[in-house]
Amino acid sequence: MLFTVITVSFKAGNKLKDTVLDILKQDYVNYEILVKDGNSADDSVPLLCDALEEAGFTQTKQEEKENAKFFLFEKKSSPRVRIYCEKDSGIYDAMNHAVAKAEGNFVIFMNCGDRFYEDTVLSKTAQRIAAKPDRRIYYGDAFFCKAGEIISQPKEITESVCYRHMPNHQACFFDRTLWEKQGFQTKYRIRADYDFFLRNYFEEGIRPGYLDLCVSAYEGGGYSETKENRKRDKEEHREIVVHYMGRKRADHYRRIMILTLQPLRTWIAQKSIFAGAYNSLKKKLYR
Repeated sequence: MLFTVITVSFKAGNKLKDTVLDILKQDYVNYEILVKDGNSADDSVPLLCDALEEAGFTQTKQEEKENAKFFLFEKKSSPRVRIYCEKDSGIYDAMNHAVAKAEGNFVIFMNCGDRFYEDTVLSKTAQRIAAKPDRRIYYGDAFFCKAGEIISQPKEITESVCYRHMPNHQACFFDRTLWEKQGFQTKYRIRADYDFFLRNYFEEGIRPGYLDLCVSAYEGGGYSETKENRKRDKEEHREIVVHYMGRKRADHYRRIMILTLQPLRTWIAQKSIFAGAYNSLKKKLYR
C-alpha cells in the first residue's frame, strides 16, 4: 500500500523544512512526500532542498517552465520527495492540485508546522487498513499542541458527529480516487474539507473507519482560527450542514449544541488547565 503525504505551503519559512524532515522519520517506507508550494517568494523551498541534500537525498530531476518549478529528490531505501512550485488560488486549490499529482492509494494532508504523532503511524495505519479494507476514509485521534492533549474521536461517525465537526484532516486518510468525482470546493475558504467529508458521507454513503490511534500533532491557531475568520467559519458551517442535512435537521442539531453548552465545552477543551480532565472524560464516553 502506497501513501502520499501532502504538504501545501506558502511562505512557510523553516516550517516547511521541519515538517518534511519529520515526515521522513516514519518507519514505513512505502510512501511518498508531495510538497505543493504556491510560488513562495521566501526561502522556504531552497531551505527544504538544502536540508534534503544534507540528509543524503540526491536531486535527480529539476524542471522549470513559465511560472512553475518541479524538483525530485531520491535516496535509496527512502521515500521520494516531489516538490511542485506553481501558482494556486489558496490552500484548498493547492490541495486539489497536489492530489491530482499524487500516486498513493491513500492521501493525508500534513500542514506546515504539523507532524505525525509518532514514527510508527503509517506502518500501524497500513496494518489496520489491511485488516479492514472496506472503507475509503480512515480517521484517528489528534494531539492538539496548544492544549497539550489528545483530542479523542468517536469510534463511529454519526449524523450528529457530522454536524458537530469532522476529524482533523491531519488525522484522516482519504482514498485518492475520491477526487475523481469532485475535490474540495474552493468557494469555501475555511470549511472546504468539512464540505468534502460531509459530501462523501451523505451523498456517496461512505462510512469512515476509526483507526484507534493518534495520527498527528497539530499546532492550531491557523487561518480558520483567526478572529476575523470566525464569522465566516460559522457561515460556511451553516451553509454546508443545511445543504446536506436540510434546514430542519440542521436546526435540530443546533438546538442540541446550544442546550449542551457546546461553546463552553470547546473553550474548556482548548485550555491546557482543563483540557486533560475534559478529554479524558470525553474519551471514556466515546469508548
